[in-house]
Amino acid sequence: MLDNLVLGFSTALSVENLLWCFVGVLVGTVIGVLPGLGSTTGVAVLLPLTLSLEPVTGLIMLAGIYYGSQYGGTITSVLISTPGEASSVVTTLDGYQMARQGRAGAALAISAIGSFVAAIISLALLVTLAPPFAEFALDFGPPEMLAVMILGLATIISFAGDNRMLGLLMALVGLLIATVGVDPGSGTSRFTFGSIYLLGGIPFVEVMIGLFAVGEVLFQIRQGAAAPIKAKFRELMISRDDLKRSRGPILRGSFLGFLFGILPGAGSTLASFMAYGIEKRVNKRGKEFGTGAIEGVAAPEAANNAAANANFVPTLTLGIPGGATTAVLLGAFMINGIQPGPLLFDEQPTLVWGLLASFFIGNVMLLVLNLPLAPVFAQILRVPYGYMYPMILLTSLVGAYSISNGMYSVWVVLIFGVIGYFMKRLDLPMAPLVLGVVLGPLFEKALVQTSAIGDGNVFIVFTRPLALVVMAIALLQIFAPAIMARLLRRRRARLADAAAPTPEESPRG
Repeated sequence: MLDNLVLGFSTALSVENLLWCFVGVLVGTVIGVLPGLGSTTGVAVLLPLTLSLEPVTGLIMLAGIYYGSQYGGTITSVLISTPGEASSVVTTLDGYQMARQGRAGAALAISAIGSFVAAIISLALLVTLAPPFAEFALDFGPPEMLAVMILGLATIISFAGDNRMLGLLMALVGLLIATVGVDPGSGTSRFTFGSIYLLGGIPFVEVMIGLFAVGEVLFQIRQGAAAPIKAKFRELMISRDDLKRSRGPILRGSFLGFLFGILPGAGSTLASFMAYGIEKRVNKRGKEFGTGAIEGVAAPEAANNAAANANFVPTLTLGIPGGATTAVLLGAFMINGIQPGPLLFDEQPTLVWGLLASFFIGNVMLLVLNLPLAPVFAQILRVPYGYMYPMILLTSLVGAYSISNGMYSVWVVLIFGVIGYFMKRLDLPMAPLVLGVVLGPLFEKALVQTSAIGDGNVFIVFTRPLALVVMAIALLQIFAPAIMARLLRRRRARLADAAAPTPEESPRG
């Protein structure tokens, strides 16, 4: 192991590889900032530029774009409630509220620190445990993935706030939106109303941009332009108390993100949602989530970065892409005549370990780039909102247009922008709806595949040990809070009865 790491760092620390690693993380950060572009599009567009480079150098650059975009997506999520990456959606819930309170610098700083710590933890696990984790991921067939999706849906309760029924209703609306398109089981169209554009479904990224960015702008315009945030530079820095509060969420988010990242198809978006939901349950400040709690930024940011790195476990060891971006990277391997799989570590040790070592170096570069610049980025909030609103709208619409190079995406953004505006006016929770849209296609795919395996019987999920464990966790997530609250009320009642004076002890008149 030590010899492999020495070989990897000697490869990654060459001048050429260092230069292209820096280019990759810098370009990735910019791509993450631009709404709608995303790491998958960025890697796909820039893939031809790497063909003239050595295979290891080109892959180092493309991987830098991938995890660099995870950092970049946070910047606009915090500053203007416009997620640059799908995995940054959850960050808007508390990050944007922190920005409104003049704490944008702290939110950006903790996201950079959390992402860095998560990257180091996940990479250490990736280097030491990749083969056994890959075998573990192989055991996750459709029934197990169906159980994971049910666990994801169970987290909706965490996003529902005080009114759980309302949250569940919004999640069902999200699932309904996700059913538009082609039925994965029969291949027939549904809810398309004869439109060829709807055959591919209602795209998640455009929904996200509309709800969060355009909806927020419309809502703020109705309320009247808010005064620019005039926080002092010192107030934009992260405090020791912030670091203390974020330590646990970062560690929990890192390990959870890695576990979800190694599952093919689960992706960093689901990991960030799960980390936020679980942290809200276990954290003693859980009731503050959604109002600007720094823990609500630290946990999902750590999870999405850990998941991004963990996506390389099935990609490198099995040749199975962990997500959309790693599927494009898998194509880059093929173009260079390299076949990922169990033999890759033995046949191409210089390339594999050089690539893994570059992850450590690239994340150090990202920390050095992003941490000192966090207060500088936060100064954007000093710009009068009358100037910022047109800029946000322009960025959102251009980003939407770039996704499909057509007006369809723009119309989706505008429609969901209006929906987002009315949801804010009516104080309807957005997070359950977004989670429903995210999980809908994944849940349906796993359901159809499980049904096919069981010849129409989806209950085979209860015959698989791993699936049973995941289902048990989902049930605990649903019922444990109510049971614990009931037991706590009974205990308080007993203590109150014990403390009350008996008739013999009560003073006589």
